Amino acid sequence: MIRVLVVDDEALIRTGFQRILDAADGIEVVGAVSGGQALRMVRETRPDVVLLDIRMPDVDGLTILGDIRALPQPPVVAMLTTFDMDEYVETALRSGAAGFLLKDTDPESLPLAVQSLASGGTVLSPKVTRTVVDGFLSAGPQGRPSGVERLTDREREVLVLIAEGLSNADIATRMHLSTGTVKDHVSAILTKLQVSGRVQAALFAQRAGLLAKEP
Repeated sequence: MIRVLVVDDEALIRTGFQRILDAADGIEVVGAVSGGQALRMVRETRPDVVLLDIRMPDVDGLTILGDIRALPQPPVVAMLTTFDMDEYVETALRSGAAGFLLKDTDPESLPLAVQSLASGGTVLSPKVTRTVVDGFLSAGPQGRPSGVERLTDREREVLVLIAEGLSNADIATRMHLSTGTVKDHVSAILTKLQVSGRVQAALFAQRAGLLAKEP
């Protein structure tokens, strides 16, 4: 059972997300709260996934993200927004957010996104993926980023699969490895690339030219 905490300042959004997720098999919403209650609820309910509004009037979503990431064994956090483009997206991803979803995400896609996050995958709303990738590709000098040369061949293979959106379990199946071994590879990749999450690693792979070119 995947335990989910929904954090949003709008009661309508909280209620809608809770109903959609509670209706899905294998998902339990352990709380739907505003930003001021978020950190306490994370500590009390120990969710696997937190869906966190990036902009709230009572407390900044990025501040909450930082506080959650500082906890021992923090849950996976995906940011929510109503905007196709948000100036805080890059900061959130660099701060360790594992995904970015628009609040008008297709109801059928929301449980799938939560399942992907819980299994170690990354989630970027299709409407903003291109914008986010373009922003990372245009930042800094072009060419292969420093750090790729420190990866082993196996780690590069894992990095490419991360960039394709595969979870640890999917990567393990694809590469005929144990999930534990994949987790070790992912940890080593994040350390060597000096990034804080899988989304950053995926964008790093894109910028380094490790992904197959579209025809």
